[in-house]
Amino acid sequence: MLPPGTLRRPLAAAARLARARARARPQVLASLATGPRQNNSIFYEIRMYDIKPPKMKEFVEMFNKYLHLRTAHSELVGCWSSELGAMNKVVHVWKYDNFAHRAAVRHALANDKDWQGKFISPALHLIEKQHNEVAYLVPWCQLGKPPKEGGVYEWVTFQMKPGGPALWGESFRAAISAHINTGYTKLIGVFHTEYGLLNTVHVIWWNESPDHRAVGRHSAHEDARVVAAVQDSVRFLESQQNVLLIPLQCSPLK
Repeated sequence: MLPPGTLRRPLAAAARLARARARARPQVLASLATGPRQNNSIFYEIRMYDIKPPKMKEFVEMFNKYLHLRTAHSELVGCWSSELGAMNKVVHVWKYDNFAHRAAVRHALANDKDWQGKFISPALHLIEKQHNEVAYLVPWCQLGKPPKEGGVYEWVTFQMKPGGPALWGESFRAAISAHINTGYTKLIGVFHTEYGLLNTVHVIWWNESPDHRAVGRHSAHEDARVVAAVQDSVRFLESQQNVLLIPLQCSPLK
């Protein structure tokens, strides 16, 4: 029979060693878990409405007619209808200085009789589903504009692995930059979600036409620099969805 404490001594030593290793291991600070963002409080609310199929034309006409009542309260970045990759969907992006600004705008809208009576009440029965997210521009991207009016927009949604830009930011930026450097497309914005499905990145591109985009993309994916950057970034990717968007008549981004 072993003397008392014989088994406990090795176990205690192992526990001390484990604690020492844990202290020596680099710690990831919570403030760095999602990486940096823009050095201001500005954020963007992304709103997506699924419209009842027979009512799409009616909704778009109402949106174009009465949107000026809504933009009297806050800045609209752009609004589009889906053409490929999704059907009967309207996407609009709103800019806010901070959350207090958004709260004040929403309060004002709720009390705006024209907006409520002329658009909200008639539009409610046209909408199948609503979804919104809050997102920030990534720190290395400024909101862009197309070189000319016309053309189409590609809305690409990347669902990244958990960890935020601190984990996948550099690889993702390299992949985006590689596509920009080919010159076939214009980057409008790169947004990272704060509310909604986390670790989601929305990238908006502008192209002259769907055919111009198809030719440019085919050429880009034969570029060794693009291939290398994409291969490095996809190890952090969970899923991806592309939607071709057409700007509405009332959209600031046309």
